[in-house]
Amino acid sequence: MNFSIIRDVRKQQPLIHHLTNQVVMNFTANGLLSFGGTPIMAKAKEEVEAIVTIADGVLINIGTLTADEVPAMILTGKTANEKNIPVVLDPVGVSATPFRTAMVKEILNQVQPTAIKGNASELAHLVGRSWESKGVDSIGGGDVEEVALQVAKTYQTTAVLTGKTDIICTESKLAHNQSGHEILTRVTGGGCLLGSVLTACLTTNYPAWQQALTAVSFYGLAAEYTASNPEVKGSGTFIPRFIDALSLNMADLEGVNS
Repeated sequence: MNFSIIRDVRKQQPLIHHLTNQVVMNFTANGLLSFGGTPIMAKAKEEVEAIVTIADGVLINIGTLTADEVPAMILTGKTANEKNIPVVLDPVGVSATPFRTAMVKEILNQVQPTAIKGNASELAHLVGRSWESKGVDSIGGGDVEEVALQVAKTYQTTAVLTGKTDIICTESKLAHNQSGHEILTRVTGGGCLLGSVLTACLTTNYPAWQQALTAVSFYGLAAEYTASNPEVKGSGTFIPRFIDALSLNMADLEGVNS
């Protein structure tokens, strides 16, 4: 992990344009603000181009996808590609329905993502591999490194495969992260907010794999730090303290394991 990436995010306060799902908007906005970025959320096709012109990065999250949103997502992504700012695609539950599969395929046919972030079943589905899932959750098993590498090569992107061990993969680099806490699996939007933090880190001037590894490592440490708080009794008490933890420095977070 490179803490200089996080320092740069906090210095620059990048504006991240979110086309994200309705369930997580408030949590995502507050979490990114705590981390050091600046959120803006807009889905109207009539204004997304104008917003991208002032944005530093774009997050496309299909968690509550509707057909009407897809043209705005594509227009946003294409405009971001033209502006050469990072685009993160979070294909939430892409394997759950044929509709989601078709819409993500349409997005990927026209938008070049800087990173694709998802769990094993989501990323496996993007490259035609069978992986058991339940709704938007991955419950199967297999070679996660091979899945991440195949996604990275197929879409010429940085693959961020989340799980008990996170896999960060480019066509030439493979990295692992084991920080984190299982309570994140019981918080709605835990993965979605990570996508926002990842996008903010990708706005800095470092190699993409290093930016992605820093994002997931810091996020995991913040979860561990929060879960160690004796006042945290479950997901309800975890959420506000986790948002606080995202604003901390590395020395504060690492103290929980010292």
